[in-house]
Amino acid sequence: MRIGLTGSSGFIGSALVEALRERGDDVVRFVRPDSASVGERVIRWDPSRHTVDEQDLLRAGGFDAVVNLAGAGIGDKRWSDARKQEILRSRVDSTTLLVEALRSTSSGTSMLASGSAVGYYGSRDDEELNESSTPGDDFLADVCARWENATSALQGEGTTVATLRSGIVMSAKGGALKRQLPLFRLGVGGPMSSGRQWLSPISLVDEVRAILWIIDHAVSGPVNLTCPEPITNLQFSRELAKALHRPALMRVPALALEVVLGSQLTRGAVLASQRVVPRALSQMGFVFENHDARSIIGEVVRLRTN
Repeated sequence: MRIGLTGSSGFIGSALVEALRERGDDVVRFVRPDSASVGERVIRWDPSRHTVDEQDLLRAGGFDAVVNLAGAGIGDKRWSDARKQEILRSRVDSTTLLVEALRSTSSGTSMLASGSAVGYYGSRDDEELNESSTPGDDFLADVCARWENATSALQGEGTTVATLRSGIVMSAKGGALKRQLPLFRLGVGGPMSSGRQWLSPISLVDEVRAILWIIDHAVSGPVNLTCPEPITNLQFSRELAKALHRPALMRVPALALEVVLGSQLTRGAVLASQRVVPRALSQMGFVFENHDARSIIGEVVRLRTN
């Protein structure tokens, strides 16, 4: 298949490119105009300027599917008003431009798998959340809702659209867990604040496998990309410490997180409680390689050790 891909240089995108090429798919990456892309077919675009190279788009010749993963990192910087606008616009503007570009060509695509996140549901304490749950009412919930709504023009024209509501993606190669490992190895890791907040993780391997599954089965609608068993931050900390044969006694107060990360990022993302289950994937028969956080942690620790 010919697959178009935005966000291909990111943590998830680079792993997806590798998996697609390994199975023989033709990958056409959407890249910045100044990106080095010797010897490969790309589409140059700049969502911040709302431009896309029409000749590149024409040469691509249409797609069997497009995966849209573009967007600024949620936890990379403190959340100032300007940063929050960048997080929002990087997702909505890129998706809007992508949809316009695909609609402008006769070949376009029959399938779009577009990024979103479990932030769609907001922070909901102990409530179990699935794809039919209502949206939240905080900043990230608004970002995700507007991100998903940016695909509506394609949906109205008969294109199959899946929205990928990803949880916390974990791997030895990057993501939140990689950043936590050094602290826990030193024996100074532990739960954040009360530790009662729920996490909905997924291994990078299953994230990529699920995206491929969604493409191959032309799945439509929202799909939660999380492992089947969410876990509290307290339980997660204990499992990680146990896997590393270290204690997990150093509880991190909310105030300390706010000093380091800023109050908005801490309250809006780091300490958010999201108990999300992948009902759509489970009902379709998708089989996870890493069914729970213990399996994810064990795999990551094994890879980092070897």
